[in-house]
Amino acid sequence: MASLPSPQPLLPPEVAHDGKSRLVGIARLASEGESIREGHNVEYFTLASKSLLNRCVSNRNMPFTWTINPYRGCEFACKYCYARYTHEFMEMRDSLDFERKIYVKQHAAALLRHELRKVKPEESIALGTATDPYQPAERRYEVTRAILEEFARHRGHELGIVTKSNLIVRDLDLLKEVARSHHLSVHITVTTLNVDLARIIEPRAPRPDLRLDAVRAISQAGLRVGISCCPVIPGITDSPKDIEAVISTAAEAGADFAFANPLFLKPCSAAVFLPFLEQNFPHLAEDYRQRYRDRAFLPPAYAKRLSELVKRLREKYKMTRADRRPAYATKWPVQAFEEQMNLF
Repeated sequence: MASLPSPQPLLPPEVAHDGKSRLVGIARLASEGESIREGHNVEYFTLASKSLLNRCVSNRNMPFTWTINPYRGCEFACKYCYARYTHEFMEMRDSLDFERKIYVKQHAAALLRHELRKVKPEESIALGTATDPYQPAERRYEVTRAILEEFARHRGHELGIVTKSNLIVRDLDLLKEVARSHHLSVHITVTTLNVDLARIIEPRAPRPDLRLDAVRAISQAGLRVGISCCPVIPGITDSPKDIEAVISTAAEAGADFAFANPLFLKPCSAAVFLPFLEQNFPHLAEDYRQRYRDRAFLPPAYAKRLSELVKRLREKYKMTRADRRPAYATKWPVQAFEEQMNLF
């Protein structure tokens, strides 16, 4: 990981009468972060972390037990991103701070080395569930690469990586090394093939064709790889024709699996997504207000129709085959992803 400059204060801390900060926990650590650099309204900070592995606590029965997010915040600035709420833990209430202030976790490999001992053999680990592990910060700070290098020193874990960046191809040799001693699967997010649409929905993410090039490269390297069509956005990316285009193209690129889930909107996400609709899809704005009034999820019937469509398309494009690479088999069932997950 690149060396860091001399400390600079991030934010003026909330100070009590005795001169001490009122902030505690992750909020205090964030306020003490060192400014690393700034570019096009994005600033990077160090974050002193006490733990890297997070136990997944959810009422939705996720198909993994542990999560790893090398960064806090994500520069890709996807308009629908559900993870914006994670900056609220650091007392940052502006939803746009999530994409403008990126925190680089320090000493990640050392933390992982210490914490892997508590992962049981039947428990799986997801890398990149809240923020993309291959976002632009990774080019310089290589936290994700350091984490993979640490995994390469161990064996016997279930590891899934979720990203919408072709930067993952940089680490192909390392991924193959990890796959020799772990059960590894890679999940590339592709929401649309329309480059112009992707550019406004996911402003700083790599183009869809570059992500599919990454699928092809990973498949050709002998690794298990598939696509996540998450989220499917009603009225924008949910036509059967568009979904089929994504899945057929992914199949041609060598994807082993595909899954999809509809958009869900937490309040922090709606604060960004609804104004985006007003500006770019004004005819849909009122419909969304009604659909998501007092709820984050669409009715189950919508998700069921989507799941059935994707199942038919997997069968049509022969994505139902058994793992072609037994050495890289995964316990992460596609059906579990379809029914239980909404990533990015």
